[in-house]
Amino acid sequence: MTAFSLQYSIDVDEETAVVRAKIYGLWKAETANAYHEDFINELKVLKGRPWVKVADLTKWKTSFEKVIEIIGRHQAWARKNNVQLQLYVLDNPSTFRQLNRMFDKGGTADISHIFRTMDEAEEFLKENWLDKQD
Repeated sequence: MTAFSLQYSIDVDEETAVVRAKIYGLWKAETANAYHEDFINELKVLKGRPWVKVADLTKWKTSFEKVIEIIGRHQAWARKNNVQLQLYVLDNPSTFRQLNRMFDKGGTADISHIFRTMDEAEEFLKENWLDKQD
């Protein structure tokens, strides 16, 4: 399944239980709320199974302060709904700081990993999730 807007896309691989998100632009509260609702809807296909999130944030810009709070709540929701690992690819120091604040608000810092390239994230995913699913 795929949710799509101009600010994000969400793809769920039911077989591997990997959720891939691509985030674009400068987010306002409305975008963050829509993302959270779309994410919940897309995740229903996994029926409560453990899952992993891989997010490409290389096109994301720093966001309004309210977004940190909303995505912090999204992080807490993910934690309560069986997320096992969160892998983020980003290359902007400002977004790095905001992302870490979101982890703190959502209680997900211990399961969240940040990478500079998608290749690094994919290798980590393979070693820490995909290879263990057999």
